[in-house]
Amino acid sequence: MPFTIAIDGPAASGKGTIARALASHFGFRHLDTGLLYRAVGAKGGDPVAAAQNLGPDDLTRDDLRTAEAGQAASRVAAIPEVRAALTEFQRRFARSEPGAVLDGRDIGTVICPQAEVKLYVTASDEVRAKRRAIELDADVDRILTELRERDARDAARDVAPMRPAADAVLLDTSTLSIEQAIALAIEHAKRAGA
Repeated sequence: MPFTIAIDGPAASGKGTIARALASHFGFRHLDTGLLYRAVGAKGGDPVAAAQNLGPDDLTRDDLRTAEAGQAASRVAAIPEVRAALTEFQRRFARSEPGAVLDGRDIGTVICPQAEVKLYVTASDEVRAKRRAIELDADVDRILTELRERDARDAARDVAPMRPAADAVLLDTSTLSIEQAIALAIEHAKRAGA
């Protein structure tokens, strides 16, 4: 059976960077599940119809990494019908050969509760805001406010709230270099049999 690594955590915690590095290291496929929700939000119109008709071209849009797309993703992710439309796709991807790394907000708790490895990657609000502000060339205070609003919305939603799985390993990247965080994640996955 293919090996699945589930990585959850808030925006700008480093989960995507770690997920891509793990996929590359182990030769697994990678899915940034937030990109699915960003694409649904960016399409506009009826979000349920957008989720049901999401195609490969929708995932290559240039505007999916903007702050606006992130806010839109958070809003559409709270709609149960949107989540249902995207859940099966994610579960099939998770069990694809030779293995998969998925990162998002509910991978270890909802999408892949049986994943062989579960990581919850986090960092302080201030560190995350600084990282995202550099990435987007934006105002740190504005980004901090937006991150906190999004985290609150994602943690409070009725369906699949953002939280660590009970058996997830917590990886706080606040004071770690990218290399240190990746090395810790790889070591944990190796111990689990990846």
